[in-house]
Amino acid sequence: MKIKLLAIGKTDDKNLIQLIDNYQNRLKHYIKFELEIIPDIKNVKNLSEAQQKEKEGTLILSKLQNTDQLILLDDKGKHFSSIEFSQYLQKKMNSGIKQLVLVIGGPYGFSDAIYKKSQGKISLSKMTFSHQMIRLFIIEQIYRGYTILRNEPYHHE
Repeated sequence: MKIKLLAIGKTDDKNLIQLIDNYQNRLKHYIKFELEIIPDIKNVKNLSEAQQKEKEGTLILSKLQNTDQLILLDDKGKHFSSIEFSQYLQKKMNSGIKQLVLVIGGPYGFSDAIYKKSQGKISLSKMTFSHQMIRLFIIEQIYRGYTILRNEPYHHE
């Protein structure tokens, strides 16, 4: 299985980029992982919230293969502990899917088309974080999940 993380908009914070790169490099030892950044929509000031979500949704859909399993990082999604998330990853690997695609939406969330296409939603917290921070958090949790599955000493209960 491969994991792809799709995110709208680039990250300008050099410290965040360095941390994200660090965890991406660590993940290489466990699974094929790709972070793909979808460029911000231009001229959003002229668009309504719904129009912006639709345009972002079209871009997200264009990045998917028919066999991908699409999971949204959404504040209304399922909450996991780190151990539960590692078990979730194991079930996904056991299910035989080729690619698990996790998506971080734009500032207003996802279009209806994306919600309809998705096979699930995960929430990382009841708190709100910047979309740039979520990238780091989910990559770290994927890494943590794989260290848990291998009984490595990274995670402590």
